Amino acid sequence: MTQRIQAQFAFLLEADRLRGIERQNLILDCSRRENSAEHSWHLALYALVLAPFAEPEVTITRVIQMLLLHDLVEIDAGDHPISDAVDWQAVAEAEQAAATRLFGLLPNDQGAELHALWQEFEQAESPDARFAKHLDHCQPIFQTLYGAAPLPDHLEVVRGNLFGGRAAALEHSFPEAYFHALDLLGDGSGREVSALTDRLPFLNAADGLKTILRATWLGDGSRAENSAEHSWHIMLYGWILGEYAYSDIDISRVINMLLLHDIVEIDAGDTPIHGAQSPEAQAAQEAQELQAADRLFGLLPVSQAQQFRALWDEFEAATSADATFAKAIDRVQPVLLNLLNGGGSWLEYDVSFAQVESRVGVKVTRGAPEVWSYVRDRISPWFEENKRL
Repeated sequence: MTQRIQAQFAFLLEADRLRGIERQNLILDCSRRENSAEHSWHLALYALVLAPFAEPEVTITRVIQMLLLHDLVEIDAGDHPISDAVDWQAVAEAEQAAATRLFGLLPNDQGAELHALWQEFEQAESPDARFAKHLDHCQPIFQTLYGAAPLPDHLEVVRGNLFGGRAAALEHSFPEAYFHALDLLGDGSGREVSALTDRLPFLNAADGLKTILRATWLGDGSRAENSAEHSWHIMLYGWILGEYAYSDIDISRVINMLLLHDIVEIDAGDTPIHGAQSPEAQAAQEAQELQAADRLFGLLPVSQAQQFRALWDEFEAATSADATFAKAIDRVQPVLLNLLNGGGSWLEYDVSFAQVESRVGVKVTRGAPEVWSYVRDRISPWFEENKRL
């Protein structure tokens, strides 16, 4: 087991580097460029919310998994804006080599499964891959067109993309997205697209999660992570480490919980696990989160609002097998990042090993005891060396 879980964590920690890959697109408030990790999270959310637009044979869980993986190769190959003059054959070769290296970090069975899923997305021939590609084409368009102050050259990229570029295919494959984009550009189509526009307020509001900073820093120690990229990373954690769940779980439900679990932080902010909080402050925070859940999920059509809110409530309660495991995984990822970056929030909040055991270890053990056993062995030398037992 040790060799297998070591390989899985090697992959998960290497994936952390995707946060350092900047894209051409700005986040919705136009304050900075988005990175490929938070983009991947947002695309996964698009897949969940826009599932009603998929063909009947599409499996949304596979689409979400494709989108979690699709940009990982940029760790080695970089991101290449569609408007740049690029040798696309050379890019394709670099991405194939990156896929071989990155998925090769995993145990053979998982590596082969994920590599095949990435290849399926690239080939865009299956119903799942086609829908994933449609989302990958339309999300940057809406992020630009709904932006607070989109750059003129970015608007020109959108126009070129819709008129003759790769997004031109949306006219037939996802007409609601295509014609709504034209409406936003001022080229009114007069088409009925309310089924889409009823869902975009939630997806646009969700972009705010990219601005919520957490106490945990990235593995390289360069900056604090944000809650959107954190959600992407723990979705990968839950997927890869699902075999260690203490009870039988439905991995698709776990992934969806982790996709949605921090959405309330857009309004309520992040609460560091090692930050001291009085019972009164904790109660106030919980009330804020409930209000945030009411507002944010209330932006969706009623059926989806109820479905997503129920999933979020289940995660918060942490009594079902799926939620117990999801909660465990939510606690694991920051621990490994702290170890990578030399202590991170452990140093900032003066944390002892006993406190990590009580605040983190107990919850992880409840959902994935083998995972905590491995992580505990990894972090205990750091606490010994730094005299924080």
